[in-house]
Amino acid sequence: MARITASVYTSHVPAIGAALDAGKTGEPYWQPLFAGYEYSKKWMEENRPDVIFLVYNDHATAFSLDMIPTFAIGTAEAYAPADEGWGPRPVPKVEGHAELAAHIAHSVIQDDFDLTIVNRMDVDHGLTVPLSLMCGQPQAWPCPVIPFAVNVVQYPVPSGRRCFELGKAIRRAVESFDQDLKVQIWGTGGMSHQLQGARAGLINREWDNAFLDRLIADPAAAAAIPHLDYVREAGSEGIELVMWLIARGAMADVAGGPAPVVKHRFYHVPASNTAVGHLILENA
Repeated sequence: MARITASVYTSHVPAIGAALDAGKTGEPYWQPLFAGYEYSKKWMEENRPDVIFLVYNDHATAFSLDMIPTFAIGTAEAYAPADEGWGPRPVPKVEGHAELAAHIAHSVIQDDFDLTIVNRMDVDHGLTVPLSLMCGQPQAWPCPVIPFAVNVVQYPVPSGRRCFELGKAIRRAVESFDQDLKVQIWGTGGMSHQLQGARAGLINREWDNAFLDRLIADPAAAAAIPHLDYVREAGSEGIELVMWLIARGAMADVAGGPAPVVKHRFYHVPASNTAVGHLILENA
């Protein structure tokens, strides 16, 4: 059967992609951030999955205020990098895994979660920046990717508890797939940041690191954090962290298995106006 081998968590700041694409990774401002992903790229080479299930949020490219799915799974064969107003990123096309995606959609919907099935869409920096951080700048991404978009832009947004429970359902779906596949699940977005209003530029190091502590050691407690706490402590865009709970809910310990192994933890501020968090957990 298929199995989830690891979960990866990372911010997906658009300025990171711009720095990569412009060859600025060695500049003094950016070098400390990219240094934090050097281990991750080596780990990725040594632990290459067959499929990545990548949880992210769309930034008004595939979806708009005309149509806002709470949870949307990509079931296409491939996805082009989106034009977000300054041309598509110069990165490879994302190859999908339509068979596993369709199986997950069927299983999760039968498990009482309503998903929107998307057979055609472009993918923006929310998905391509994490791939660049973990995989570098290859001619092709190392494996197929299943995009899973979550609405954390327009309220009402899903609760952390709902996301955590969805992660459990995704694990069950993956484990019921009858091919021998190694699957990684990635949760992206965050950490603390606010892009507008009187608190624009807010970064909360203490809260971010406490969230990482809870995510590792007590994910159920992290899942119980109310929306108001995210907004008050981590800024209006800090709510993106609920997407990390989908990935954490899919790990084996949540279903009674052993605690995951922390392979890498990294935190850096700022990247543009955002706190960057990164974590790799392996199933024991």
